[in-house]
Amino acid sequence: MNYDIKDIALADKGLLMIQWAEMSMPVLKNIRGEFEKEKPLAGIKIGCCLHVTTETAALMKTLKAAGAEIRLAASNPLSTKDYVAAALVKEGIPVFAINGEDRETYYRHLESVLEMKPDITMDDGGDLISLIHSKYPELTKTMLGSTEETTTGVIRLKSMEADGALKVPVIAVNEAETKHLFDNRYGTGQSTIDGILRATNRLIAGSYFVVSGYGWCGKGVSMRAKGMGAKVIICEVNPVRALEAAMDGFSVMPIKQAASIGDFFVTVTGDVNVIDIDAIEKMKDGAILANSGHFDSEINTKMLKKTAVSSKNIRPALDEYLMPDGRRIYLLAQGRLVNLSSAEGHPSSVMDMSFANQALAAKYLKENGNLEHKVYVVPAEIDQKVASLKLESMNIEIDKLTAEQQHYLSSWNIGT
Repeated sequence: MNYDIKDIALADKGLLMIQWAEMSMPVLKNIRGEFEKEKPLAGIKIGCCLHVTTETAALMKTLKAAGAEIRLAASNPLSTKDYVAAALVKEGIPVFAINGEDRETYYRHLESVLEMKPDITMDDGGDLISLIHSKYPELTKTMLGSTEETTTGVIRLKSMEADGALKVPVIAVNEAETKHLFDNRYGTGQSTIDGILRATNRLIAGSYFVVSGYGWCGKGVSMRAKGMGAKVIICEVNPVRALEAAMDGFSVMPIKQAASIGDFFVTVTGDVNVIDIDAIEKMKDGAILANSGHFDSEINTKMLKKTAVSSKNIRPALDEYLMPDGRRIYLLAQGRLVNLSSAEGHPSSVMDMSFANQALAAKYLKENGNLEHKVYVVPAEIDQKVASLKLESMNIEIDKLTAEQQHYLSSWNIGT
């Protein structure tokens, strides 16, 4: 079997860690049971570019149980857990991922995945589907489609669709309610705080905590920071979201104004240079910068490095930049995803729903082979199934509509 990982000897540790994660993933376990019996993906080749974590391993095992042939590469060089990569290889799943790999290796690994000529791809950030369209367009002629895990990737894909460049149908898993309402809010919220604490060991209570972006990820980070006693400031470009943040009790102001106030800064927007050098130059001595957006583009690290007179590593995932006026600015995880680069990412119980959507979306693509080259939301029946399975695993029952209620909701001529 062809693969490229750090050390196969790490497999035993990885298997234990995967087992621990799967204890909190009952929805995916349920779907895996169905897949083992039905083999809905038999004969299908799936190329994946996802964070190589214990939760992703649970998804890979589920796809394999469905009869699929799989290859996996990392969607971020710093998020790979080498012991997970080793464990998956030991389970017979080819993995191409090494923690800390350089850009050249990263793209070589993506190409190793594409060598299988996948029928379906699974992306987290859009790098795999982008590489296919730019370098291997012939693959799109035989593909059933792709799925996309995160906000940043969906933004890229919708741009491709708008430009007429998208040559395969894509299911935006990120748009599922059982994904973004939970994974983005509760997962990103908890794991971002976890990453910041592991990197810094600083007290959040009493600090000024600046969050750029008040989408579902920003809401989650803000909620958790507030819960830990921080004074939260929101920076936004969308007037509706800014208004919502204000109504939620947060201070709202431009980043250039917040820059001189904040102790911690977190970006969660999916855009570029959200914290630019002009804001960094206004920050107080000791300001801490972190990014929880997918790509390392949200903080202008190039200008930070160019402007600083020196830099040094203080702790794992914590670099100090000395500015010309003597101020020290601290950058976490090189500006990459702080929750995955300095911590372990989202809790398994949240990823349970996200990856259940991924597995069911792959099955949907197999069963609906003539979709247009568009970005689709996850079908409502998949969302409902995932939510119902999650409630069942939590021993929660809900009401059901009576026949009278269903009739009332579907009628237009019943009024006061």
